[in-house]
Amino acid sequence: MTGQGRSRARLIADSRRRLGRVARTLRKPFASDLAVLGALLTAGVVLTFFGIAAAWLWPLLLLPYLGWHLFQLARLWLLIKRQHRLAPPFPRGVWGDIYRTIALYQQRRRKRRKRQLRFGRRFREAANSVPDALVILDKHKRVEWANPAAALLMDVHWPRDDGRPLTEILDHPDLNQIIDAGEYMRPTDLSPSHDRTIMLSLRFTPFGERKRQRLVVGRDITKVYHLNMIRRDFVANASHELRTPLTVIAGFLETLCESAQTPESHRRPLTLMRNQSERMRSIIEDLLMLSRLDIEDSAERPQPVDVWAELRQLLHEAQALSAGRHRLTAEIDRELLIDGQQMELRSAFSNLVFNAVKHTPEGTEIRVIWQRDEEGPYFAVADNGQGIEPEHLPRLTERFYRVDKARSRLSGGTGLGLAIVKHVLNRHNARLLIVSEVGLGSTFTCRFPPERAMLGSLLEERKAG
Repeated sequence: MTGQGRSRARLIADSRRRLGRVARTLRKPFASDLAVLGALLTAGVVLTFFGIAAAWLWPLLLLPYLGWHLFQLARLWLLIKRQHRLAPPFPRGVWGDIYRTIALYQQRRRKRRKRQLRFGRRFREAANSVPDALVILDKHKRVEWANPAAALLMDVHWPRDDGRPLTEILDHPDLNQIIDAGEYMRPTDLSPSHDRTIMLSLRFTPFGERKRQRLVVGRDITKVYHLNMIRRDFVANASHELRTPLTVIAGFLETLCESAQTPESHRRPLTLMRNQSERMRSIIEDLLMLSRLDIEDSAERPQPVDVWAELRQLLHEAQALSAGRHRLTAEIDRELLIDGQQMELRSAFSNLVFNAVKHTPEGTEIRVIWQRDEEGPYFAVADNGQGIEPEHLPRLTERFYRVDKARSRLSGGTGLGLAIVKHVLNRHNARLLIVSEVGLGSTFTCRFPPERAMLGSLLEERKAG
């Protein structure tokens, strides 16, 4: 037999086996029906053989069989319509299998519904026990659900306020924009109108179908807020009070150091005292700036800032500070401007550039970048220095935190530079990204929102018009 013949014979054998399995599968549920049909056909043949043949014979013989099927169908439809639970005993034959299959699906549905009810009950119990306010908003910013803590903290009572817009309950001018933004990493602080003695921190998280709903989490930060106010006032007042006596001390030290009447044995300690007084003056100036930045969350009177002009001056100062020990390169888009506060942005950019010069070894290449990509404008300072260990990265923007305390003091660092950078970026709706690897260097990137970017040529045309 040829190969084609053997393939055809194998295909025919496989088809027979499959048909046999199908027949054996259907034989059991349809066995009783086939037996009834066989009995009816046998009776019809016998009656025809004896000469009893008429037009009504076959319908009369099939009428009980069809009536039984219609009865079972009507019964099943009635049970399903009334949502009755199908339970044994079940009919024989194919209808028994149908009843058992539907009963199995009903049992699975009941188990699934019980599981959902149990999970829903646990969720409500957990949500009700949370001390934070939880509010679910629909796509139209209306209240769908709220836990009991929301009534105390946000004056949102459920189900009384079901379907009521949240903007009618909480008094905040930018609440609509905050909800639409859905920036759950940046909380919004406000004092609710029903109780001005408390301070809330609100976070709006998109969730639900197509992320069109919002989950509002409100936390009572009254104690933390007051502690921050006390700390801020203390730092501001203490720094302000220390500025005047320190200026007097620094002035006398400078006079003594430059005086010809000062003995040579006194010059070295006087010089050290003068250097330390300058370091204290830098710390006080940074503390005063941080206190001023803490007062408001957004930059005052934003104006177009020519970043190229600012960076050109900063690069000259950085080269003087480096004294040729580093290789400084720049990639700057001269046409790219940003809407912000000039002095604050200059302080943030200078801190990043000067930190790279102070805290990297001699021979390091430092790249200063001001460009724009698909995410918006960004300012970056990259170096190929020694890098920073991963455990230090989350704490770099803390006040007075230093990776190497001894090296930072020798380089004149105050430990407040990155804290100032973070505050300035927060006031400009920007964020600081830090990427570093030991032995390969570090990159500090300031990411600004796209709406703050503008082109210098368009600005000039607008002024000329």
